[in-house]
Amino acid sequence: MSLPIPMHHHCHMKEQCDKYKTCPMTLVHKLISGKWKILILWYLSEDTLRFSELKRKLPDVTQKMLTNQLRSLEDDGLIFRTVYPIVPPKVEYGLTDIGRKIIPIFASMFDFGIEYSKAIKESTSKEN
Repeated sequence: MSLPIPMHHHCHMKEQCDKYKTCPMTLVHKLISGKWKILILWYLSEDTLRFSELKRKLPDVTQKMLTNQLRSLEDDGLIFRTVYPIVPPKVEYGLTDIGRKIIPIFASMFDFGIEYSKAIKESTSKEN
């Protein structure tokens, strides 16, 4: 099955292309590149989460790295941060409206991961 793919021969993934000020693929790549960004966004698609809840879901990420990735996603407008004026402080993170728009793409990536795993397993079992 072939999906319609937008013509991109005019930009060659350069920072600036003929049709758009910034190549859309380059822009998306910049938004989600980062070791933990995709998983952070994926987990936030379920509900708003506190820092500690995200940290539990991502046990291999350092506190500093998680803070940096969250700050970057917030700066890019993909997530919001809500600080509650209580003691102890409570901070929650969630997806913005524009951040929610990327989740169907991640759902397709999830499905691809399942298909890919099955294909690799089948090809490995055929080789043995």
